[in-house]
Amino acid sequence: MPATIIVGCQFGDEGKGKIVDYLASRAEMVVRFAGGNNAGHTIVKNGREYKLHLIPSGILYPYVRCVLGNGVVIDGKVLIEELNGLKKQGISTDNLFISSQAHLILPTHIKTDTSSEEKRGKNKIGTTGCGIGPTYRDKIGRFGIRLGDGALPRSELKQIISSHFKEHDGVLQYRRQDLFENEVLKLVKYVQDIWEELAPYICDNISYEINEVLDERGFVIFEGAQGLLIDVDHGTYPFVTSSNPCAGGACVGSGIGPTRINSTLGVAKSYTTRVGEGPFPTELFDDIGEKLRIGGDEFGTTTGRPRRCGWLDLVALKYAAKVNGLTELAITKLDILNTFDEVKVCAKYHINGVSTDKMPTNSRILAKVKPIYQTLPGWTCNIKGVKEVAMLPENARKYLKFIEDYVEVPIRYVGLGQDRKDLLDLKK
Repeated sequence: MPATIIVGCQFGDEGKGKIVDYLASRAEMVVRFAGGNNAGHTIVKNGREYKLHLIPSGILYPYVRCVLGNGVVIDGKVLIEELNGLKKQGISTDNLFISSQAHLILPTHIKTDTSSEEKRGKNKIGTTGCGIGPTYRDKIGRFGIRLGDGALPRSELKQIISSHFKEHDGVLQYRRQDLFENEVLKLVKYVQDIWEELAPYICDNISYEINEVLDERGFVIFEGAQGLLIDVDHGTYPFVTSSNPCAGGACVGSGIGPTRINSTLGVAKSYTTRVGEGPFPTELFDDIGEKLRIGGDEFGTTTGRPRRCGWLDLVALKYAAKVNGLTELAITKLDILNTFDEVKVCAKYHINGVSTDKMPTNSRILAKVKPIYQTLPGWTCNIKGVKEVAMLPENARKYLKFIEDYVEVPIRYVGLGQDRKDLLDLKK
């Protein structure tokens, strides 16, 4: 039962797509299990960029079955645009399968999301405004619309959507009955149109398909979105996403049991970035932070927003390793540190006169910690394109060893550039 979960160990944007793409060449199936189009992966193949928001990174391999699991929330229009974009680039999408149990992001969710963020004012959480949060809220409140609902008779779908509208009426304010009826009918048509367009990809209870591959000892990758530090339960609440991008979310979001999992690979950058609001202990506001941002091209795949940048936070990384039960690590963008005479890592936090190597889970406390850094020598040479770990400069190898020893998880992969070929497998 070779099943591997790939998760982000920071605030997202760690380069998971590249790792999934690399491993997918020998997989039978790649399953996306959480999040929506607020996530983004950029994969570079032979110098050509492929920007993905919903579709699993394995889509570039036509023989790999790619699955959007029940835990994903789907903006149908965005997904259709993404499918059409891939087709224009010559990529077949016949190997995509979508769970009928996945919830739909509707125009009402996007409007509610935007309105809620505006009302927060100074207390905004930095949402992408994609409607992710309101969709998950409706799912838990049992007022959600699932992709499979588009196949229901019109009268039944109308009844479900009427209930949905009543839940959002505080924002939408369709007080007149004729306006309310008109909007309900428009949304009924919207859902039916999305279902009709995506029908060739939709599967009822995709869990059976996933488990069958595992029964036959096929290699299945479970692809996470975002990162552990913005997990709704284990992240910097309330500055978090609305789902569980942690390893445990893979089972719930795809319909498999935890005994199926063989390994969990965590992905982290050689430094730290964050988009949106929330505590960030190692954030840099100086020329070094800007150098990391420009050198690492740290601008959101989905929003284009500049990412906040800082040194690698090992306290947070070790916390992520524990929560996710990591068996291996991938460190990406090591080449971005090429030009630094010295590099720093946060090895402890200083809180109220006490130093600790344990990350507090209260955001208000985390916002007040002072990072205690350990300085390591840089390597000041170009490591992009290096093909063997022995060819890395000694200080780069020492940097990786320091991370490995601190987190107590072996490093398996090291990213040294944008292209899919710029990846070292340390076991090769």
